[in-house]
Amino acid sequence: MTLTQSVSAAQQKPSVDHLMDTPLSQLLAEFSVDVSILEAGLGFTGGTYVRDDGSVLFVRPAGRPDVEWEMMARAMLGRLLRVPMPQLPEPYRLTVMRDGI
Repeated sequence: MTLTQSVSAAQQKPSVDHLMDTPLSQLLAEFSVDVSILEAGLGFTGGTYVRDDGSVLFVRPAGRPDVEWEMMARAMLGRLLRVPMPQLPEPYRLTVMRDGI
């Protein structure tokens, strides 16, 4: 199932509260997001890749704090779903390399 199909199945865009309050593992399952762990430098806090078939892969850096991953994964999911999320605290930010969704 692709992210678009997951959102269509819900028939509406999720609320900010849903994305902020639902356990992360449940959110990732709900939107069929795969997660891969990658050894990365200190400046990398996560990434998103939308595959050609529309499925979504989140890349989680190994060894980073769980709270950081929670924050970044929720921000990335909100961005993909076009849900206006709270601003990330400094020094975090989302950088869009290619916005094809």
